[in-house]
Amino acid sequence: MKLKSKLLGALAGAVMLTGAQSASAAGHGEITVGYFLEWPMPFQFAKVKGEYDKEMGVKVNWVSFDTGTAMSAAMASGDVQISVSQGVPPFVVATSAGQDLQIVDVAVSYSDNDNCVVRSDLEIDKNSAGELAGKKVAVPLGTAAHYGFLRQMAHFGVDVSSLTVVDMAPAEGAAALSQGSVDMACGWGGALRRMKEHGNVLLTGAEKEALGILVFDVTSSPAAFVAENSALVAKFLSVTAKANAEWNSGKMKDEMLPVIAKDSGMDPEATAATMATFVFPSVEEQLSKKWLGGGAQTFMKGVADVFVKAGSIDKARPNYDSAVNTGPLKAAEKMMMAN
Repeated sequence: MKLKSKLLGALAGAVMLTGAQSASAAGHGEITVGYFLEWPMPFQFAKVKGEYDKEMGVKVNWVSFDTGTAMSAAMASGDVQISVSQGVPPFVVATSAGQDLQIVDVAVSYSDNDNCVVRSDLEIDKNSAGELAGKKVAVPLGTAAHYGFLRQMAHFGVDVSSLTVVDMAPAEGAAALSQGSVDMACGWGGALRRMKEHGNVLLTGAEKEALGILVFDVTSSPAAFVAENSALVAKFLSVTAKANAEWNSGKMKDEMLPVIAKDSGMDPEATAATMATFVFPSVEEQLSKKWLGGGAQTFMKGVADVFVKAGSIDKARPNYDSAVNTGPLKAAEKMMMAN
């Protein structure tokens, strides 16, 4: 109950704010898009080059966040119209609580770049994970890392109620782990790399996937905003898809890498290492059954059920079909084929 009260308390006010301000934001000739620092992605090359403003015909303001739950709150208040690379778990938490958000694309898949790290001096690995009972853990609640943490603890038979779970953004968790004030910390990106300097993971990305612990992020937006600005959202997605295709081709990596690194607040070497663990699905792949053609909806239901069982949220939706809107992405695909 302690986890649930913290998580739902953070969302309660945000959900109540969801309304017309989210839908009307584009009427002023500009929109605000949320993203993460230390989370390098191809879209940032297009961001720095001004491609979004050019193609969309509006001024695009960018604001960085620490967690996907903060993105949900900002979209609910109308301060942010689109969020890039929001984790599926925070999206599920928000929509389960009544916030009317929609997934408009699959931003990135990264099973090796989201994990929990145990402090080295404890000498706990997957064969001795039961020794975590009674330990203190830093977890960004309502995020992909939170979901992965719950699934891993269930796999190892560790009762979460036996742990002291502290809600910390990944950067804070990394600092706490290095200082020895927590025994395990969960997170992603640059923060995860720093965590690994002081500890070890229990399961690799491949081992997590074998257990059905998928890790991917989405581009999300308030449903009202998508409904009233579908063409604008489609243009946004087409710019993103073009940048992904350029990166995936390998032909522009040397040009793109330093730009992405600088925009992420990282050095090129760390950026390259991080992005080597990322997969950016093509538009065709995103629209397939594996992702937005049904797989993502099924996965979200599974995430919600795990959170309900853990006491992190009150209830799951019957299904999450209406939380996915492939209209803008299909339109973006046509735009790309026409160019």
